Amino acid sequence: MPAQIQGKEESTALDLEAAQHLALEANPSMAAAGARLEQARARVRQAMAAWYPSLDLSASGRMVRLSDNDYEAARDMAMLYGGTADRTVDDYSLGVQATWVLFDGFYRKFNQQQAKFGEKSLEAARRDARRLLLAAVAEAFYNAQLQQTAVEIAAADARFYAQQLQDAQNRFEVGTGSRGDVLNMKVQLNSARTALLLGKRQYEAALYGLAALLGLPEGALPPNMKLAPLDREVICPDPAAVDRQAEVSRLLAEALETRPDIQTLAMQIRQAEAAAGMAKASDYPRLQLSGGVNGAREGDMGLGVDDFGSSIMLSLGWNLYSGGGDRARQVEARLRLRELRYQYADLRNRVASEIRQDMALLQAAEEQVELQRQTVELVRENRELAEAEYQAGTASIVRLNEAQRNLTTTHVRLAQALVNYHLARQRLLAATGQNLAAFARSATTTDDAGSR
Repeated sequence: MPAQIQGKEESTALDLEAAQHLALEANPSMAAAGARLEQARARVRQAMAAWYPSLDLSASGRMVRLSDNDYEAARDMAMLYGGTADRTVDDYSLGVQATWVLFDGFYRKFNQQQAKFGEKSLEAARRDARRLLLAAVAEAFYNAQLQQTAVEIAAADARFYAQQLQDAQNRFEVGTGSRGDVLNMKVQLNSARTALLLGKRQYEAALYGLAALLGLPEGALPPNMKLAPLDREVICPDPAAVDRQAEVSRLLAEALETRPDIQTLAMQIRQAEAAAGMAKASDYPRLQLSGGVNGAREGDMGLGVDDFGSSIMLSLGWNLYSGGGDRARQVEARLRLRELRYQYADLRNRVASEIRQDMALLQAAEEQVELQRQTVELVRENRELAEAEYQAGTASIVRLNEAQRNLTTTHVRLAQALVNYHLARQRLLAATGQNLAAFARSATTTDDAGSR
């Protein structure tokens, strides 16, 4: 469990920023992205190793038993020269070989570039995973807040009808009210309690979805942790005072410069360019310098200085024809590069469209918040009038029930409008990549910890 919520026994209110911090710390997908980044760094080190010479140590021991014919021939030869022949022969060798590739058609250069751009691509992909996770947490958090607010509204509705039922019961007992009013209030109270129970279950389900994004091992928030109440202090700007076109242009420029998924694709294009250079390496010769010290001895393994010799060799290899395979690899690399460039252009278009849509939705959400606030005030006043008239006996219970239902419905619509506003802001921040700004320091700390 994340450190921020361990050991806390008092009740705590979880706001959006704290929830996003928890998700970045504990969500397993972030750890997986970190592991992929470390793999890319290891591939860079592998590519760099190709620039250095390689050194190999070899040793062998062998026992050979001659066949009858070979043994007879060896014995006859030994007798001819006054020597002896053995049926079994032992020989041992020891050697050190150094090899250094001096030129390979720039393959190593482009391979190292490809590995470095791969690392940068995964760094950007990790930031994009953080961006998407932050956006997903915001969606789940505000949806849970909406359910929490719906529970509060249903509870207030149930309290209202419970009070009205008590008043109707009192009037019926003193003979100034009807049995029908008592029954009507009981029905309305049961309906409000049903809505409250359903709302609680939906709120509980929303919390489970949020807990999964936060990476909590139990799949649920701790009992002492509750969501902060929905922020109702939303200040909507005057539409006439905002230059929407200028704002869209500014956000587009920011997004195209900072969005991690655009940077990821840009690095993949650089990778593809390096891969195209690697594919051309087969057009060049390969120059290699090698040298070694080798020793061999027959009969026992006690090799001495006199048993060793040395060699040095400069070799040149140049493949002139390979069935067209090299040319096909070059064509494949060029087409891959072309594909990524088309994808990059398509992504830029989609980002521009996404920002324009989110700006339009944010403006609509701002207008809805103002409209619903005005409607709530009107409906509240109407409910108060209906309640006063019903208490005075000048209005029917039907009008009071209708006014109360309208008030409850309007409060739900205001809560939905507020959530839509907050979600539109978070989606716009995610579309521009600006939702990462508040978590840049924690990302650096996490990267440093992963490197260690």
